[in-house]
Amino acid sequence: MPEPVASAPASVLGFDFGTRRIGMAFGQRITGTAMALPVVAQHTAGPDWPRIDQALREWRPAALVVGLPLALDGGEQGTALLARRFASELGERSGLTVHLQDERMTSIEASRRFAAMRAAGQRRQRDAGQLDSIAAQVIVENFLAATVPPPAAPGAAP
Repeated sequence: MPEPVASAPASVLGFDFGTRRIGMAFGQRITGTAMALPVVAQHTAGPDWPRIDQALREWRPAALVVGLPLALDGGEQGTALLARRFASELGERSGLTVHLQDERMTSIEASRRFAAMRAAGQRRQRDAGQLDSIAAQVIVENFLAATVPPPAAPGAAP
């Protein structure tokens, strides 16, 4: 199970690991928000590391977040081992801290957001491949929400 983080890094690059595609998103602590980035292909030989390396150079995150697929009861699903391996290799390649984030229900939220974007005319059905990156966006936002302490109430002692 992922361990809680006391405070969020200033910026994170997040990943929704999949056996065909890997969604990516970039988020920042100041706003607690994330934006979906293009998906990365996953091949039988492994992820498209040059594209991931390019994203790391471009976005220069302080840390990385990888979604950990858990069952509703909290147990690990079959793809959790693959996601853990990806996270480990990502950390070794980048030299950055990699946080694992529970990704339960992120696919449902990503589908809801995609449907809302389609209804608003911002996305089309052909953009469905971007769903993995919307899921990565949700993973990053959940990570930031879980690690950023809420603002102090006015007049509260620090």
